[in-house]
Amino acid sequence: MSDTDSFIDEVTEEVRRDRLFGYLRRYGWIAVLVVVLIVGGASWSEFRKAQNRAAAQDLGDAMIAALAENEPGARAEALSGLDAQTPGSAAVLQLMVSAFQSESDQTDAAVAGLNAVATDGDVPEIYRQIASFKALILQSDTMPAADRRVQFEALAAPGAPLRLLAEEQLALIDMSEGLTGPAIDRLQAILQDAEVTPALQQRVTQVIVALGGTPQALPGANG
Repeated sequence: MSDTDSFIDEVTEEVRRDRLFGYLRRYGWIAVLVVVLIVGGASWSEFRKAQNRAAAQDLGDAMIAALAENEPGARAEALSGLDAQTPGSAAVLQLMVSAFQSESDQTDAAVAGLNAVATDGDVPEIYRQIASFKALILQSDTMPAADRRVQFEALAAPGAPLRLLAEEQLALIDMSEGLTGPAIDRLQAILQDAEVTPALQQRVTQVIVALGGTPQALPGANG
């Protein structure tokens, strides 16, 4: 390489460096801002996570203290005064409140709280279904069977998390209306379902026998 070529390369490299430094002087603040935003965002995220953990721990401690009350009514009242930070935790809290209210002859208040959870679109679906199911159970003696049937049928839709429990309740409604055959058929279908739990399987088997039917074993089950 000639001296001329070497000189040209050095000048070219120098121009490149000058341009780079010029860009840094002109736009370097953008890079600094990006770094600040990234670091600041990460710090804020960690701060929020710490806050959420602390809030969850405080709520848990308060719930434990409320559960230490001797009477169900007192527990319900203590739990009602707690402040949940998320729709999910609020739903769980209300489920507990309603449970204790139902144990202390406050059925109407329990049902109202459960229905509020069941119709809250911000609450996870599983909690809404549980709340709806429990509200229907509490109204077994006060809501017409036809109305309960409609709502339990909605809970028994394919893929619904409580569908087998809802089917069990529908069978009980059949029994209360003297529909023994349909009740047994419905219970046999529960017994044949691959998702049936041991506890539900035992209950269903006992009812089928009580109704004069013969339980059909789950396909592939032993014994």
